[in-house]
Amino acid sequence: MDSKRLDLNLLVTLEALLVEQNVTKAAARLHLSQPAVSAQLSRLRDLFEDTLLIPAQRGMTPTAKALDLLGPLRLALDQVRAAVEEHKRFEPSKAELTVTIACTDYLQVAVVKPLAIALRKKAPGVRVALRHLDLQQLEAQMVRGDVDLVLMTPDAAPRSLRSRHLFDERYVLIGRRNHPALKERMTAREFVRLEHVIVSLAGGFTTPVDETLAALGLRRKVVLSAASFLSVPEIVSQSDFVALVPERLVAGRSGKLKSVAPPIPVEGFPVGMVWHERSHGHAGHRWLREVVVSLMRGPL
Repeated sequence: MDSKRLDLNLLVTLEALLVEQNVTKAAARLHLSQPAVSAQLSRLRDLFEDTLLIPAQRGMTPTAKALDLLGPLRLALDQVRAAVEEHKRFEPSKAELTVTIACTDYLQVAVVKPLAIALRKKAPGVRVALRHLDLQQLEAQMVRGDVDLVLMTPDAAPRSLRSRHLFDERYVLIGRRNHPALKERMTAREFVRLEHVIVSLAGGFTTPVDETLAALGLRRKVVLSAASFLSVPEIVSQSDFVALVPERLVAGRSGKLKSVAPPIPVEGFPVGMVWHERSHGHAGHRWLREVVVSLMRGPL
């Protein structure tokens, strides 16, 4: 390869083509016309002395050489981007930035809600786009830049991603404010006599809590299996049902709800931030991550 013929813009185009595997989609990603990207692909083929992408029924298929190039190419381009971004000043009050965050519905309430409120005051030009957390697609989404920040249990994240612990969550037992049977220091037998709402993505009626109860020779009455935590507080506030929920989900809702410590051990979970190396050095992303850390250190 003649390095004198090397054009950084060509490498950016190659990256887009290898990620999208489609000339039209790559052109849209680069904000270029399709003929312009096709012309650059022709130059790339000549430069690397390889077809690089072969027309297929749907899009294009990378050659073996192209697949070998993708990893080193992305690393090199990310280092260039980081070097440029590192020296940019980020002024929150004036900056314009869109950050895509993936998380569960519970963390939309516990973390994203206070973050969105804080951003309106500190950085009105910073927008947040929310996506549902998809663990199977997570690494690919972050490599492509489709997701900038993930809120999740850090242990479940791919090792290639960076992470930072935010807080350790615990469960509380909630019921309506004047629930006749919900009280502090209740016994396990009193607990199982209540009517319970649980959260199960599969629509089941048991959780690990029921295994703990079974070991004690007890069984609770589950009357509703919800697909999301978001609806549970409202359901509980208008009935005599109770539910075990993450504590931060109901923080600040003392008007309608009462929460007590569960009478049996209920394992909590850690919550953290996860991000890709591509945004690690970006001044705006660094600032936003620090805002999240600061918010989560405050009182519930």
